Amino acid sequence: MLDPATYKAIKIEKRDDGIAIATLNRPEKLNAMGGSMMVEYTRLPLEVDSDPDVRVLVLTGAGRAFCAGGDFSPEPGFQNPQYANRMRLSRMVVDNMLDSEKPVIAAVNGHALGLGATAALLCDVVVAARSATFGDTHVHMGMTAGDGGQLIWPLLIGPAKAKYYLMTGERFDAETAERIGLINFVVDDDQLMDRALEIAGRLASGPLYAIMSSKMGVNKLLKQASNLIMPLTLALEEVSMTMNDHREAVTAFQEKREPKFTGT
Repeated sequence: MLDPATYKAIKIEKRDDGIAIATLNRPEKLNAMGGSMMVEYTRLPLEVDSDPDVRVLVLTGAGRAFCAGGDFSPEPGFQNPQYANRMRLSRMVVDNMLDSEKPVIAAVNGHALGLGATAALLCDVVVAARSATFGDTHVHMGMTAGDGGQLIWPLLIGPAKAKYYLMTGERFDAETAERIGLINFVVDDDQLMDRALEIAGRLASGPLYAIMSSKMGVNKLLKQASNLIMPLTLALEEVSMTMNDHREAVTAFQEKREPKFTGT
């Protein structure tokens, strides 16, 4: 069952029409996913599936971002998991969403970067505000795009475009994301939730079994790809975080300067 009282970093609203709205709720961190939010996010799709009162999930972010990526900085009141366990959680963020049978609509406001982009793109339908920004920016921090970008981007936009965006970390707007096939719809900012809820309402009032079973086979293809790709990419990401370039990127970020990468 989806119990809003058991969520702290994600705000849960269960409506009478069978729609649940989950709002990533760390606006002071641009909803970066780490600590308690990541733990809650891994169980969210499974609990939606097990709740007979919920037919559709809408996922969005509080404040001026959908999700700005991963965040493993210390969190007051939460004991951060060891690194190996964080990699396991990153895998669960991907696979638990792919295992979800009920439809999930992403309403993307503001930045959807890195792991945040992955979280949005793994949803069944992605609606973005015109001001939204997409990108997998791991390389800017000297890191491998390992927590889902190499899985979902090439399947949505093809290997050539995916490799360009993953290798450069280039950000782009919602209209570009729609044009290249990364997302479904772009709407004016003040229409974002209306459009997402319109789609959710259409699905919630439809034949639920037929709707669920029409996405399950597609997600099995994605899960098969995840089983092939994610063990390698997460291992490569772990290695990249031991490299000099990653340490330089972190130091440059803290010192508010451009990093000087050496390729080591």
